[in-house]
Amino acid sequence: MVVEGLSCILLVDDDDATNFIHERIIRSSGLNCHIEVCTSARDALDFLSCTGDHSTLKAYPRPGIIFLDINMPGMSGWDFLEAYESLPEEQQSRIILSMLTTSLNPDDADRAKNHKHLKDFLQKPLTVEMLRKIIKEQFE
Repeated sequence: MVVEGLSCILLVDDDDATNFIHERIIRSSGLNCHIEVCTSARDALDFLSCTGDHSTLKAYPRPGIIFLDINMPGMSGWDFLEAYESLPEEQQSRIILSMLTTSLNPDDADRAKNHKHLKDFLQKPLTVEMLRKIIKEQFE
């Protein structure tokens, strides 16, 4: 399945097993898009700002969806969002940001609900149903 405006999904999570599972789920959904994995928030920001060593930048310059973990070493998901806000508008435009986390902290859920860039606060693991709901709400 090809979805207009969704040629790339960016997974930002420091856990390789979680990224592997989420890649498999996206592939099993039938969605035809590139999946970029960044194991740190800093790498994800580099990817978005077209710096760093990402061989796929020219082929897939803009993710349509970013699935972002909260708890990562060095730079958390919240730190990523703060830095994301300082990116130029064209690097933020038309990206659906979804927090995908194991956090059960109600403060995190409230903070996410009030963040202007976040569309969803979802509990891991990603499911095909979650992905289809986001696509239906944001891309159709």
